[in-house]
Amino acid sequence: MNYHPENERVYTRRDFLNRCGMGMGTLGLGALFGSELSASSSSGNPTLAERAPHFKAKAKRVIHIFANGGPSQVDTFDPKPMLREWHGRLLPNKLKTERVTGAAMGSPFEFKPYGQSGTEVSELFSHVGECVDDIAVIRSMYTNVPNHEPSLLMMNCGEARLPRPSMGSWLTYGLGTENQNLPGFISMCPNGFPVSDAMNWQNAFLPGIFQGTYIDTKHEDIEKLLENIQNHHTGYDAQRKQLDLLQKINAYHASSRRDDGRLDARIQSFELAYRMQMEATDAFDITHEPKHIREMYGEGLQARQLLVARRLAERGVRFTQVWTGYRQPWDNHDDLETRHRKLAQECDQPIAALLKDLKMRGMLEDTLVIWGGEFGRTPVVELSVPGANQGKMNGRDHNNHGFSMWMAGGGVRGGYVHGATDEFGFAAVENRVHVHDLHATILHLMGFDHEKLTYRYAGRDFRLTDVHGNVVHELIA
Repeated sequence: MNYHPENERVYTRRDFLNRCGMGMGTLGLGALFGSELSASSSSGNPTLAERAPHFKAKAKRVIHIFANGGPSQVDTFDPKPMLREWHGRLLPNKLKTERVTGAAMGSPFEFKPYGQSGTEVSELFSHVGECVDDIAVIRSMYTNVPNHEPSLLMMNCGEARLPRPSMGSWLTYGLGTENQNLPGFISMCPNGFPVSDAMNWQNAFLPGIFQGTYIDTKHEDIEKLLENIQNHHTGYDAQRKQLDLLQKINAYHASSRRDDGRLDARIQSFELAYRMQMEATDAFDITHEPKHIREMYGEGLQARQLLVARRLAERGVRFTQVWTGYRQPWDNHDDLETRHRKLAQECDQPIAALLKDLKMRGMLEDTLVIWGGEFGRTPVVELSVPGANQGKMNGRDHNNHGFSMWMAGGGVRGGYVHGATDEFGFAAVENRVHVHDLHATILHLMGFDHEKLTYRYAGRDFRLTDVHGNVVHELIA
């Protein structure tokens, strides 16, 4: 088949009308809707080519372990002995919570100090506790509201209501990726989408090439994990010829539709899909790992996800997000002791193995690992409210006023505890860290001034931290 698009003249209906003297109408329309019509293309023809940050970075890549649903800070990384003293009694201060709450609920889990730093960690995360000298625990996080949807978007995108690019999209926009044969941003979430769905890894107004690639990690078979990754009917050489022809046709199509970021992204996605066939198949196949490494991570879905995350980081993926499950696994309004214990058993050993594995390979020093959810939980028991829970009165409600997160590697100050909540663990009171501050600090570790990593859209320069955020320098080594 000989196809020479440069010799053809193809007119759309709009072209025909324009050439018949009606073009001034579309010019007026373009002026009226100019920003919307060109919103996706303000950076020309974007690519995932590697780019330099504003200044020398401490971290090159991020692994974000998202504890979806809101783990309880007073049962994980923020010990509160006063809660046990007040267990079963009403606290002296009135808590402003989402639903009706009752008396203090002391943690059913024991805390003990770990490492040379002596940082106290719950028995739920005893394996992670062994790595605490490489970890900076933030005990003074807070966010805006105690609802999942807006808080998930705030943590992932820096905005609770309106569509904004996710953190992974901002970083791939700013840095590109080290490996052109894999996506720059991958989000692994088993058994379907979480609350707020794909908005958690959206590109929003950034060009489509920077959107997160979703992987449903419930599958182990590589061809189910990555649909259509292999072509069993056509060899690589034949595929290359087909793709070259398709790209020629697409390029001709794009030539009359310049500055369309969606079209650019689609064209690039064809090329990336072709290159991924061998690289992605290898990256997601953990059977290539030595037996002792697989045993170090342990069994189960979380172990497999986190081992894959290390393999992706090793291959130059810029931002890998690992979700701990479907919907709200840490959202334990009832049976908190049983459910938190089960969830921690699934991820404690693999998370510690990830940190140890990265350190053994010399990768922890430039890989930033982040753990945490969208908010925390109340230090008091949640009372029975129709439709809110099962009425067992042995769980905790949502709490946006104070919660814990931690970071490791990537220039982070290990063995350090930042900030504090009040004596009962409800609200951040010392060295408070808003989500915007966390994002500013992450961007700083990746080599960016968060006020200068911007994208012009609808007549305004947008950024991950909106008009807020301060770098928490105490967290940086």
